[in-house]
Amino acid sequence: MITEFINRAMSKSSYETLEDNTFTGKIKQCPGVIAFGKSLYLCQEELESVLEGWLIVKIRHGDKIPVIQKLTIGPA
Repeated sequence: MITEFINRAMSKSSYETLEDNTFTGKIKQCPGVIAFGKSLYLCQEELESVLEGWLIVKIRHGDKIPVIQKLTIGPA
């Protein structure tokens, strides 16, 4: 279930090229999940890692996790 949530959240990610030709990525539905990388691939990898950490903290503290493509984790 967590893997499916991560996959669905990553499908909602957006990326931008910065002035120094590095990349930034974020997931709008997951506030605070943002990453940077020297390449798009590295940015995507970092974003997934940040998302995983974000989920762990949310679950540990019992915080509400957003619904993404009709899937959430925890109490509805």
